[in-house]
Amino acid sequence: MPFTAKSGKFNASINTLTIGTGDKAITLGGENVLPFYTFDAPIENAPKVGIEITDGGMENEPECIQKCYEGCTTVVDMAKAAAAMEGVEFLSLRLEGGDPNGLNKSTEELVQIVKDVAAAVDLPLVVCGCKNVEKDAELLSKAAEALDGRNALLLAAKEENYKTVGAAAGLAYKQVVGAESSVDINLAKQLNVLLSQLGVNGQSIAMNIGTASAGYGFEYVISTMDRIKAAALSQNDATLQMPIITPVASEVWGVKEAVASEADMPEWGPAEERGIDMEIETAAADLVSGSNAVILRHPASVVTISKLIKELV
Repeated sequence: MPFTAKSGKFNASINTLTIGTGDKAITLGGENVLPFYTFDAPIENAPKVGIEITDGGMENEPECIQKCYEGCTTVVDMAKAAAAMEGVEFLSLRLEGGDPNGLNKSTEELVQIVKDVAAAVDLPLVVCGCKNVEKDAELLSKAAEALDGRNALLLAAKEENYKTVGAAAGLAYKQVVGAESSVDINLAKQLNVLLSQLGVNGQSIAMNIGTASAGYGFEYVISTMDRIKAAALSQNDATLQMPIITPVASEVWGVKEAVASEADMPEWGPAEERGIDMEIETAAADLVSGSNAVILRHPASVVTISKLIKELV
């Protein structure tokens, strides 16, 4: 009996979302098939790969990352070097120094860094907060103003501060709003609804549904992404059809497998190789589960994941 393949193409599709302007702008989403199911229908907009730097510059980076930016003395130097690296399609700037429980840098100081980086590179920009919801409301609002006209992605608006971040980024300055929830399909949907009710165009929202480093409760991330993509495509749920962006770097480069020295854990092998492996494994799993963009930190990870995407799309 002959086998007749059944198409997995859906009538619904993921929203198409552009970040950046000009020739370097990137487009996420638009697919109407499951991740990498190119045998069912073409995927016009392949997943994108970005690289992350922080307002701290070289100071808090692992030694292996510092080596990749040899000769850089400022955050702007790092931004220029990162933008020129192979496979990098967008630049992510994390303002971790704003954390009131950490360095508690002023909003003015951090926004100036945002301005300086924006002036130095022409890649699409993602600006991430410090993970303190109150400080991020202020930081990301001011960053949205500073990046007026750049069509940047501000990551992230959360349930506790979505009104402030959404109003500034999505309404006042027409930037892209990153909606961050905590690995739960219902929370992701609820936040998208709240932002839409605020007046933010659903076509200008990207989701960060949460992530973890591979091996750290990662099965919850995978199952949540799977359910979101299934609802968006098979059920035509417009409240879950926003592209997904996943900040892998900030999770991976904090776990012991990536940062423990070889002197402390000689049986684990070279620290740099471990960090790169953890980042690649996590990013690859995010992509095959439905992420439309991943943010990485090590240039070798960027190159590997970029090549993986090209082979599969």
